[in-house]
Amino acid sequence: MRTGNHSTVTVFILAGLTDAPKLQLFLFFLFLGIYAVTMVGNLGMITLILLSSHLHTPMYFFLCSLSFIDLCHSTVITPKMLVNFVAVKNIISYPECMTQLYFFLIFVISECHMLAAMAYDRYVAICNPLLYNAMMSYQVCFWMIFGVYGVGLIGATAHTVCMLRVHFCKADVINHYFCDLFPLLELSCSSIFINEVVVLCFSAFNILFPTLSILSSYIFIITSILRIKSTEGRSKAFSTCSSHMSAVAVFFGSAAFMYLQPSSVSSMDQGKVSSVFYTIVVPMLNPLIYSLRNKDVKFALKKLYEKKFS
Repeated sequence: MRTGNHSTVTVFILAGLTDAPKLQLFLFFLFLGIYAVTMVGNLGMITLILLSSHLHTPMYFFLCSLSFIDLCHSTVITPKMLVNFVAVKNIISYPECMTQLYFFLIFVISECHMLAAMAYDRYVAICNPLLYNAMMSYQVCFWMIFGVYGVGLIGATAHTVCMLRVHFCKADVINHYFCDLFPLLELSCSSIFINEVVVLCFSAFNILFPTLSILSSYIFIITSILRIKSTEGRSKAFSTCSSHMSAVAVFFGSAAFMYLQPSSVSSMDQGKVSSVFYTIVVPMLNPLIYSLRNKDVKFALKKLYEKKFS
């Protein structure tokens, strides 16, 4: 029995994605492949940006940070998930569960605000191109990145500290494949009023602020693009934003499907599938989106390849 939070639960059982034995091995290799692509893609993007001098701009400074967040985000969730596919019983200890929750929240909150920072960068680049170097100096970018991680740390700390005071009695089966906030709160046998208040307050900031920032940035961006008379100019301006818009749509769309639907057993089971997208699939897709649809990245990759093998 834990004396720190008066909990009789020392281990949790993760329900996982499915309890069908025939699917376990298939899902293990599927998610192992996804994790391998995620590692190679994000590490490759970080390395490419660091080694290519013409990518040393604010836009790619943010993209490098996003790749780091995606790399860590996936690593917090996927390895434990892979072990559970081949384990007899999907067990996670109480300290491991709280640690996983803490780091998951850090990176998911940071990703929300990083996408907002990237939207602001595109807004300045398209709407105020003459002031871009002054408004997006390296000092400004550094403090924006610092703020993104700071917000992630503060939010994760607040949620985790509140979770540590929750009493878990006999119920120990988490209806998820990792230690997420709402599935854990469902197991509580004590009042979760404070947790709900904290979730409401931080969600209002960590969801509404990035969403409104991104929407307002793209309203101004689209307005500016429509004012461009030449078709070529419009196409070039839009191409600088299309990758970011795709990343935002996939991440916020899957997260909204998970957290903004009514709480029921069926919706939680559907939510597990949608959460796969923003915890596992999105970190894999982001480097692909930004490399396949970005001429600068493809050019830098080509130059690096030629330099390596010439």
